[in-house]
Amino acid sequence: MAGSAAELVKLLELEQLEIDLFRGAQADTERQRVFGGQVAAQAVVAATRSVEGHFELHSLHSYFLRPGDTAVPIVYDVERIRDGRSFVTRRVAARQHGRPIFYMTANFQIPEPGLEHQDRMPEVVPPEQGLPLVDLARERGPEAAEHWEREWAALDIRHVGVTGRGLPDDPARPAQARLWIRVDGTLSEDPTVQTAAFTYASDLTLLGAALVPHGIHIASPRLQPASLDHAIWFHRPFRTDEWWLYDQFSPFAGGGRGLTLARVFSRSGELVATVAQEGLIRVRDRGV
Repeated sequence: MAGSAAELVKLLELEQLEIDLFRGAQADTERQRVFGGQVAAQAVVAATRSVEGHFELHSLHSYFLRPGDTAVPIVYDVERIRDGRSFVTRRVAARQHGRPIFYMTANFQIPEPGLEHQDRMPEVVPPEQGLPLVDLARERGPEAAEHWEREWAALDIRHVGVTGRGLPDDPARPAQARLWIRVDGTLSEDPTVQTAAFTYASDLTLLGAALVPHGIHIASPRLQPASLDHAIWFHRPFRTDEWWLYDQFSPFAGGGRGLTLARVFSRSGELVATVAQEGLIRVRDRGV
């Protein structure tokens, strides 16, 4: 995956093959399947390239259909569903080997004033007091830490706490996880780069929140994890290369799936995005 901010930016530089048809390169990775956040981020870039610049992405809804092959590029085919005066809608199909691996519908809006309210940001320690996620990986051994630094070093992630470890037990909400996140480097001012980079990062930790009450780590050999769908609502512009709080909670798990919702706050306390994801959290063998 992206081992640096520069590598992440390079992943987002799609090659245009034809009108509304793009090709995305792959990262140098040891993973056997493409990271879902990469596919979603590249799809955001493809969709945005088909929209006039005065429109801003305000929501996306996507499904992961098949595991992506890390050995070949991904082709993104953009369909122009609607071109209205205030809203524009695009559908993006990501394909490999002649088959779709991912679908996304993205909606864009011309910014306008309106009624406003928002949730209050929870009280948390500042990111400087959070525990770097690489240090948590190191608790599982040096190989886990080396893997983290090799695959995910584009992101600076600081652990604030999970239910029962840094966050108090809450019977009304048994699966919570809070993290401070930013791209570890400076991105351009281009809103598309900022939005796509956030989309990339938003997919990394959500399934882990659904596992909090069950005492199993996302990297456990007991677990078969996979993102199934992913939705984001963008409320306000913000910079992905500045700290944002990922306030995650999982209201339900069952049937081999876990649902996680997340509020995204800027460091100043603005609610800038909301994320939802359902993923596969199938336990292969409970006796292991």
